[in-house]
Amino acid sequence: MAERVEKPVKNVIVIGAGPAGLTAAYELLHRDGEYHVVILEETEAIGGISRTVQYQGNRMDIGGHRFFSKDQRVSDWWKKMMPLQGSPSYDDKALGRPAHLEPGGPDPEQADRVMLIRNRVSRIYYQRKFFDYPISLKWQTIRQMGFLCTLKAGASYLASCIHKAKEDSLENFYRNRFGKALYSMFFEGYTQKLWGRHPSAISADWGSQRVKGLSVTAILKDMCGKILPGNRKRKVETSLIEEFWYPKFGPGQLWETAAEEVRKMGGEILFGSRVTGLGRGSDGRITEVVYEKDQRVEKVEADIVLSSMPLKDLIAGMPGVPEDVRQIAQGLPYRDFVTVGLLVPALNLKNETQIPTLNNLPPDCWIYVQDTGVKLGRIQIFNNWSPYMVKEAGNRAFVGLEYFCQEGDEFWNMTAEECVDFAIKELVRMGILAGREDVLGYHRERVKKAYPAYFDTYDRIDQVIDYLNRNCGNLYCIGRNGQHRYNNMDHSMATAFEAVENIFTGREDKSNVWSVNTEQEYHEER
Repeated sequence: MAERVEKPVKNVIVIGAGPAGLTAAYELLHRDGEYHVVILEETEAIGGISRTVQYQGNRMDIGGHRFFSKDQRVSDWWKKMMPLQGSPSYDDKALGRPAHLEPGGPDPEQADRVMLIRNRVSRIYYQRKFFDYPISLKWQTIRQMGFLCTLKAGASYLASCIHKAKEDSLENFYRNRFGKALYSMFFEGYTQKLWGRHPSAISADWGSQRVKGLSVTAILKDMCGKILPGNRKRKVETSLIEEFWYPKFGPGQLWETAAEEVRKMGGEILFGSRVTGLGRGSDGRITEVVYEKDQRVEKVEADIVLSSMPLKDLIAGMPGVPEDVRQIAQGLPYRDFVTVGLLVPALNLKNETQIPTLNNLPPDCWIYVQDTGVKLGRIQIFNNWSPYMVKEAGNRAFVGLEYFCQEGDEFWNMTAEECVDFAIKELVRMGILAGREDVLGYHRERVKKAYPAYFDTYDRIDQVIDYLNRNCGNLYCIGRNGQHRYNNMDHSMATAFEAVENIFTGREDKSNVWSVNTEQEYHEER
């Protein structure tokens, strides 16, 4: 009988414990015992920007994360981690009243790990009026805009259909799809808030990736589809979906579950481990990863590296990179943001829809603030993502106020108290809050490099990608920051699936990894 020859175990280093990194680690360990996987995570938390932060028994979703994907691999993976449960209704009776709201109920941390089915409601708050997001052509929209403004918007859209501008900027991208009037009302100011740049200075690539098939025509098709037979099976743009999945206790619950599975299969997760450099062999391949932990410099050997760290930081820590490639990577921009969580008894905004909610709150998950007179970009109502997110969801509202900024700027450097005071004053000015006396508690969360931006040296990023693909055969760049691409959570996971498939099959061409989320059909706003 022939002796069994055991394969040598390969050391796989995964940089980052966000959706991409955890998905890659799980897939490698789940499918084969040939790999020893170590995840190096700079922070002390699981999930990256998809983590859930707790404050006095309440939970904050950093950025907001709808679990919806047109990639069946991703949907199946989510359901494997956390099965679906419940109804899409916002009525807590339909869901089953949250156990932790009942006297003597179990600790919510011990509740079953399940995904709820939720209604998707997001609207625009503009000049103290609500508009559908994306903008619809309902009678309510026309009434809110006014007859003359609606005529102007319609004429502007028709003009954009006849005379298409060259799509060499995000401004022209939007104007071609919505017309100048709607662009000026609902896109121009908000985009400048988000990026700190006028849309005319931003690459159209961002629009083609994030807004792809969405336009006035797409909205009209969707409206018609809803009244035709068989509309439930119709194909819709992602921003027009009406339901999504959501973990009972926020997105971080799913990623903490995934991390536990990784550990069960022998994977290691090292927190507080900031990667600072990479060692390379004579052939350019990565041989080791250098990181700092507890104020000490550590090194770990690597046969394969999957990196979700910011592309500019990866190149900065890599020796032997040509100067032109290094400069392009160094110039890749990011946008940071701050979330202020406020616990309040109620909001001055009442639920005027037909959707039942706890505490008569507006049913929105997100409210987009288009007014340029305030810095506030979006409002999250955590009660509506899941009633389990709020300790006393029946008589409290926990809201997240999102501000876009740059690390180190005046807003970023505010103390927590200064930041909260600023946010409260804006809500009072907008008529959403009566005054500071209504605030029962607060928490501020700052997030670095939340959004890879599409300006400065971004137009030459292909040179960086080409260099990595030709010279670093055992390095795979995955995830939002790993590819400097404004990916959604499911796209980040898909880059991990593709990279792992390449590792198992020995495929050297990485075009499949880099081409995730470049198709023209898919769309999401976050």
